[in-house]
Amino acid sequence: MAVTRAQQPVATTAAGSVPLPVRSRLAHPALLLTGIVLVALNMRACLAAVSPMVAEIQRTFGLSATASGLITTVPVLFQGVGAPLTPRLTRRFGTERVVLGAVLVLGAGVLLRVLPSVAALYAGCVVIGVAIAVLNVSMPGLVKREFPGRAAAMTGVYSTTMLVGATMAAGLSVPLEHALGGGWQASLGAWSVLALVAAVAWLPQVLRARAGAAAGGTAGPAAQAASSRPIEGIWRSPLAWQISLFMGISSLLVYTLVAWMPTILADHGMDRGEAGLVFAFSNLVQVAGAFLVPLFAGRMTRQRALAVSMAALNGLGIAVLLIAPVSGAWVAATILGVAQGGSLGLGLAFIVLRTDSAAGAAQLGGMSQAVGYLVAAAGPVGAGALHQLTGDWTVPLALMLALAAVVAAAGWGAGRNRTL
Repeated sequence: MAVTRAQQPVATTAAGSVPLPVRSRLAHPALLLTGIVLVALNMRACLAAVSPMVAEIQRTFGLSATASGLITTVPVLFQGVGAPLTPRLTRRFGTERVVLGAVLVLGAGVLLRVLPSVAALYAGCVVIGVAIAVLNVSMPGLVKREFPGRAAAMTGVYSTTMLVGATMAAGLSVPLEHALGGGWQASLGAWSVLALVAAVAWLPQVLRARAGAAAGGTAGPAAQAASSRPIEGIWRSPLAWQISLFMGISSLLVYTLVAWMPTILADHGMDRGEAGLVFAFSNLVQVAGAFLVPLFAGRMTRQRALAVSMAALNGLGIAVLLIAPVSGAWVAATILGVAQGGSLGLGLAFIVLRTDSAAGAAQLGGMSQAVGYLVAAAGPVGAGALHQLTGDWTVPLALMLALAAVVAAAGWGAGRNRTL
């Protein structure tokens, strides 16, 4: 039987009874790493780039505040909708081709979003969300397969790169607008070039995978089954739900503060310029958390203490915003940056640490990110509605503080030393 890229060869022990995963031989490791980094740069950049442009988009199309908020909410929502479809795509077409297709679709969505039509604007947001969902789910399985002994460390590399891409895009959107002279459309459309560069860099992986399939590599029936067998009853697994809730509620806290943190600070009397700097600093600190926490996670047999620590830091940062939003803003930004970046990296690390195969990682990634992004999409809207209802930020922040305790409970379960 021919082996597809989703069904990599499996070696056996001397006794021939225990299947052991074998790393596939793709293009040169340096090319593989370059491709992963460039793909990861795209996974948040086109979302972060739009934030500084929302006011201009609103003026261009005469959108209401609610309609403008959907520009950032729709991609997050469709990340949740698209995530469960990805494991089927990778099993049918192979991870390499799926990643290439998703990057190209992402670039097309970026261009669709800047066409002179409100319908195209939101259609582009949908396409971007689905493409990112496919990449979000594909990458953990790919890392699990290609770096089985260093999966957690490589998770740190690509999660960090995602945040670097977001920070870079947020900082360059306005300068790009001035440099290109085409308004917000030129600035946002320029990010399609980054997707094209990533697609070109990823092409050697697809070609090598095709060559390997043409060479007719084979594996025995037991090895085939071991490498491609889905996790039975994953949607009924308490561990899978604990990982999903850890990712989902952590993401809800992140996206809520992305949407409202500068406003919270400004509403308490901070200058809007300084509020923007505080927010940017918090995003910068996330990079350190996203890189270091997965490294620590990979060295531990249990990650319970690490997960609870991230939840506690989230709670502490929110408490500082609640008690001393102006005088404690920089302290809160530092704490929240570590917590948010670390929670992202740890959530992705759980996907590779709690599964035994690339197929299992893709399946768990599909579930956890479907649940996670659907939960996360409710955060900015819910916090805004509570603020409008109460006229204050106390209730939304207090609710977020309570949710940090739920994250701690979910992380305690997700950090157990067991696999699905």
